[in-house]
Amino acid sequence: MARRPVAWVTAIVLFVEAVGIALVNWFMGMVVDRQNMSLAGLDTDVMSTSSKVAGLVFGLYFALCGVAALLVALRNRPPSGIGRILLISAAVVHALLGAFTVGLVGWGAFTVMMVVLALILLVLMSYDRTAGPAQVAPEDGSGGEGGDNGTAPVATPPAPSMP
Repeated sequence: MARRPVAWVTAIVLFVEAVGIALVNWFMGMVVDRQNMSLAGLDTDVMSTSSKVAGLVFGLYFALCGVAALLVALRNRPPSGIGRILLISAAVVHALLGAFTVGLVGWGAFTVMMVVLALILLVLMSYDRTAGPAQVAPEDGSGGEGGDNGTAPVATPPAPSMP
């Protein structure tokens, strides 16, 4: 199955996105600083610094999400704990960013956000958290408990009693 390659691609995409977000915000901070213009009376130094700090924070956030996807790819196991929370929050962030970018930037940026969202969701959903009895067979070939090939017994309702 393509679970592991999807996790690798997702990790790479999230690392590239982390660097891209950090660079774009850093560039925006430099532009605001060099234009020396105020927005609604705000200090340009505060706007420049806050843009740079936000870029670093979001870059680190996406890098942590990339580390979570990388650990999924290396271990070939589903994400758990903080990694799962990070990937779920990254999926929500990409869904919201996609909704915003379609109006502000266009359909191309929306498509990119939806592709990244799909990759994250594939990582989250392709690894089943628990293996059911149909997926796990004992090594001795007996077919599981009771000799029924690992399927659960079907419960029959009790027969109605006559008064």
